[in-house]
Amino acid sequence: MNRLKRDLYTGILFVLAAGSLGHFVYEWSGYSAAAGFFFPVSESTWEHMKLCFFPMLLYSCYMGIRYRSDDGCVFLSMLSGTLAGTFSIPAVFYIYTGVLGFHTLILDLLTFLVSVLTGFCTAYRQARSCPDDERPLWPVMAAVMLAACFFVFTYAPPALGIFQPPG
Repeated sequence: MNRLKRDLYTGILFVLAAGSLGHFVYEWSGYSAAAGFFFPVSESTWEHMKLCFFPMLLYSCYMGIRYRSDDGCVFLSMLSGTLAGTFSIPAVFYIYTGVLGFHTLILDLLTFLVSVLTGFCTAYRQARSCPDDERPLWPVMAAVMLAACFFVFTYAPPALGIFQPPG
């Protein structure tokens, strides 16, 4: 197995473990406002997107350092995967709850798994096909903007359904 695949498999396990534990960190921290910026403060779909975003962002930084000799291709691919995985959470959640009319814990957990796998598959495909002369910066800008939205909307969420716990 090549090095990149092995590192991505390790990343999948890391994000699944960190995201699963991350679900409880805000409560374990005594409801620390600082912890709330990085970990879910409610059961809303928006807050659960943090479970994929921040662990995968951290792993993206690790991969960027580990593969720094590739001129940023792996790092930018990982950021693209981070965004794909993060936005897969509401997509999968709202599709399955729209079809079934309810949500269940087991399908919520599978939503997280599918989203993490989507993110890493996206990263792998992009890293393998990264052109030598093209390094778009949109993944960096989008990740920074999404992190800023997480920080702002954690304690000042808009009155939209994605920011409300599902009923």
